[in-house]
Order: sequence, then structure tokens, then C-alpha cells
Amino acid sequence: MSHLRGPVVFGLTLLVAACSGGSSPPAGNVATAGAPEAPPPAANNVDTMTGATLAQFSGDAAAGQRVFLQCQSCHAVEAGANRLGPTLHGVVGRQSGGVPGFNYSPANRNAGIIWTPEKLFQYLENPRRVVPGTTMAFAGIGDPRRRADLIAYLATLHD
Repeated sequence: MSHLRGPVVFGLTLLVAACSGGSSPPAGNVATAGAPEAPPPAANNVDTMTGATLAQFSGDAAAGQRVFLQCQSCHAVEAGANRLGPTLHGVVGRQSGGVPGFNYSPANRNAGIIWTPEKLFQYLENPRRVVPGTTMAFAGIGDPRRRADLIAYLATLHD
């Protein structure tokens, strides 16, 4: 069995990288023991941790489709096709926790967020900052251009 250790570890590493976007949480986001966590941004607040704004970038939907490859293990783009995460078909403009039949975490279901492109830009930077208690196992996408590209792609997924 020791001959399988390398391939198994490599495969698990790839799986974790796919789910985490291959990036570490942004600096300054680690709660210290005993220190209270900062409250999440208000539902209508779109400020990012770095100060970047979606308006600073022109998203490329084709590049965003490639960024989506790291999301597809948990999310589908077809309407009604839920996986571990809800379908992302029609996500732009949708209410958080709004896919019928998907079992959302209470945090996401009760977040009161409308997924505007700007809010998605903030959320995709660090999902746990925006929706503390989310069960989505994803560290975020630190690169604002890649986030803008992904949002441009997601915006194409509607009827």
C-alpha cells in the first residue's frame, strides 16, 4: 500500500486546491484566540478587504469560464442542477438562499443579500467574511481580475 501514498496525497492536494481556489485567506483575516470577529459587512455594503472595486475591472466572460473550473466540483451552471452547492444559473440578481430545494446553511439562507455583481465581487474575495457561518468550503479568490472575470461569466448564466 505504501506505493499508493504519493498518488493519494497528490490527489487529495489537488482536490483541496480546487475547492479552495489554490489561495490562502487574505492576510489580516485570521481571528486571534479570544478576539471577537468583526461583524460581516451589511447586505448592501460592497467594500472589499483590499479596497478593489468591480468597476476597476472589465470582466472577460471567456476567462471567467476558465476560472469557474475551480468551482465546478461543487456547483453546476445548469438551471435546477444542484450539487454540493446550489446551481449558479441565474445567481446574478438572485436573493441569497434563493434556489428552491437546496438545503442552505442558516447563515446563507438568512443573510438577506442580493447577489449583485458588486456583492459577488466582495463575497468571492472571502466568503466567510461576508457570510460568517457559511458551509461553503472555499477560501476565496484573492486576484480581483479573476473575480471580475468569473462574475462576467456568471452574468451570462440566465434564461
